[in-house]
Amino acid sequence: MLQFSRLVVLRQARTVKSRHRDRRRRVDVLAARRMREDNRSLQTIIKPEETRMQSQAEIDEVLRKKSDAKEIPGVVAIAASGSEVLYQGAFGKRDLSKPDAMTTDSVFWIASMTKAVTTAGAMQLVEQGKLSLDAPIGSVLPDLATPQVLEGFDANGEPKLRPAKGPITLRQLMTHTAGFCYNMWNGDLAIYLEKTGTPAITTCQNAALKTPIATDPGTRWEYGTNIDFVGKAVEAITGMRLDAYLRDHVFAPLGMNDTAFKITDSMRKRLVGMHARGEDGQLAAIPFELEQEPEFHMGGGGLYGTAGDYIKFTQMILNKGRGNGNQVLKPETVATMGQNHIGDINVTRMNSVAPMYSNDVDLYPDQVKKWGLSFMINTAKTAEGRSAGSLAWAGLANTYYWIDPVRDVTGVILMQVLPFADAKCLEAFAEFERGVYAGLDAGSGQKAA
Repeated sequence: MLQFSRLVVLRQARTVKSRHRDRRRRVDVLAARRMREDNRSLQTIIKPEETRMQSQAEIDEVLRKKSDAKEIPGVVAIAASGSEVLYQGAFGKRDLSKPDAMTTDSVFWIASMTKAVTTAGAMQLVEQGKLSLDAPIGSVLPDLATPQVLEGFDANGEPKLRPAKGPITLRQLMTHTAGFCYNMWNGDLAIYLEKTGTPAITTCQNAALKTPIATDPGTRWEYGTNIDFVGKAVEAITGMRLDAYLRDHVFAPLGMNDTAFKITDSMRKRLVGMHARGEDGQLAAIPFELEQEPEFHMGGGGLYGTAGDYIKFTQMILNKGRGNGNQVLKPETVATMGQNHIGDINVTRMNSVAPMYSNDVDLYPDQVKKWGLSFMINTAKTAEGRSAGSLAWAGLANTYYWIDPVRDVTGVILMQVLPFADAKCLEAFAEFERGVYAGLDAGSGQKAA
């Protein structure tokens, strides 16, 4: 409309007779001035709220299409700045075998998204001087005082163990450099568990924690049960069960009323069913639930919760430890948690030995990844728009989050699908994240550097 009005002015100017040349010159000057003013005002004509709405509609379309096509069973996604929710949506079904539609308050097993929460609880105790990042953790957890390294198996198939070359620290546990691993990505541990009759970690039996380490502490990054021991350290220091400690010191202060290790009656009414993708690519509902009366609360993966609750936690990280009017962590603690704590060691590819539970995992294979306390850190900007130095991780049933302090944005997307790193779920995550950054970029009138 503005361009059309300028064309009319210019056309009128061109039709003025020569005896009115001075008047034409004045009209041309006015038209040029009007054009400059119009160009300067274009960003205000397309208001940030309108670009945000367009971005929201595009995210809606992507997630609805994937759910309608049964590429994913259902999904809840939420994005926020430190001060407000920018996007929220729910699509598909809670359970493909039932009629219930997904809702934004649906409850998911968030699995390893528990790790950052447990670590935050432990960092409160570090602030208080009750836990040390670098003292041998064996003084707090005697079971870790003399770690044994698994060096394979002898000719008879018996495990070969040797004493570790150094002690395990809390920092190593928080960064997955202590040596503990998961049997779904470490074939030797899988054999060890079978050979010794050691239960899997998801049984939440104390015996599941009695495993050797795969490498000497502090020598390499390997994803594993490390944060379960961080939870045990919290219990040892406070004398409280982990669920009670996190409820009192993290969940209640942040207003996370729908997050717990034990599924309440209210949560169960909104519980999302688990799904498995078969070899033919089709999804089917499967029975799955963690032990509701566990011997220990799995600090590395035991929580159930909602997207709306988890975004409160990630917003707290964005806001330097403050959320819901409460200072949960000191600003300097949050800054420390977001730094690289593994030095020259790099995060490595996780090769699956249990394809029903996980695909091979190599997020952002084109760049070096580091680890904080306890987050993955991307060292370069991602294709979706995530800034270098952002924090992120995920849960086994294809739940994901990221925290981008540079852009003041965080997002959470929850699905319930096995195996982990499912291609269709990763597509949904990438499209959601890309849409969030598109909205930010359009609202600011420029692309982020």
